Amino acid sequence: MKIVACNSNRPLAEAVATALNLPLTKASVRRFADMEIFVEIHENVRGEDVFVVQSTSFPANDNLMELLITLDALRRGSARRVTAVIPYFGYARQDRKSGPRTPISAKLVANLITEAGADRVLTLDLHAGQIQGFFDIPVDNLFAAPMFAADIKARYADRDLMVVSPDVGGVVRARQIATRLNCDLAIIDKRRERAGISEVMNVIGEVEGRHCILVDDIVDSAGTLCNAAEALMRNGATAVSAYVTHGVFSGGAVARVAASPIEMMTTTDSILATEAVRVSHNIRQITIAPLLAEAIRRISEESSVSSLFC
Repeated sequence: MKIVACNSNRPLAEAVATALNLPLTKASVRRFADMEIFVEIHENVRGEDVFVVQSTSFPANDNLMELLITLDALRRGSARRVTAVIPYFGYARQDRKSGPRTPISAKLVANLITEAGADRVLTLDLHAGQIQGFFDIPVDNLFAAPMFAADIKARYADRDLMVVSPDVGGVVRARQIATRLNCDLAIIDKRRERAGISEVMNVIGEVEGRHCILVDDIVDSAGTLCNAAEALMRNGATAVSAYVTHGVFSGGAVARVAASPIEMMTTTDSILATEAVRVSHNIRQITIAPLLAEAIRRISEESSVSSLFC
């Protein structure tokens, strides 16, 4: 087994390799003067089971091309099997036509990854589960819910908890954690005026006197979560925390979270933290390296991965 790290999140790739007691495979990514990407694998991979770790986060197009070129290099190097480990799958929010003459970019990206040479994909909390069906190769979509539930129990065991979905679309995800915590579930009815702008409308559920835990898969502009936190506090919540799998934090998101009623926002390290995230007083990361490492080990050994979803 070999682990190859691209450049979007090398610390996570290094942590995964350490958990597997393996060195990272020697590889380099260079850019020509015109910014074309060149990838070279410096070790023999013929007949090997290779796992490429690369989130397609900002800059999404550069990181995606880097992944595709690395997959191609490994295929041409005669690797026996290549698994694309994509902790954060960019373009996942473009999973359907949003209007006439618009693309389904998530499907296009799935095609590109497959054609570049991936035999399998390992990812975490896809924005839309049906994206697995965009691939003609196996896709293992891991969930952060078990890890989040354990962290919530450790940090907030003495609180009267209420898990909250910030919108109707996230109810299934929030219910997974509420079930694990054996606590109630509330929903926020939200109307989105336009991309990047959201308006909280109504809290469905009795949150007065409760410590509310917002659960979502992506925090981008942070508008949805911050507006949700304000609505919960207006409805009598004693405190609001948030658990979000993928911390995109675009634009002024970190400052927005800092100024919000959110006591603490917990994300995973699926996306490399910026300096602003690292120094934030109310944003923290927990690592998914052990989860990814265990999934990689099981895939390589041809054993069941299904228990990791429980």
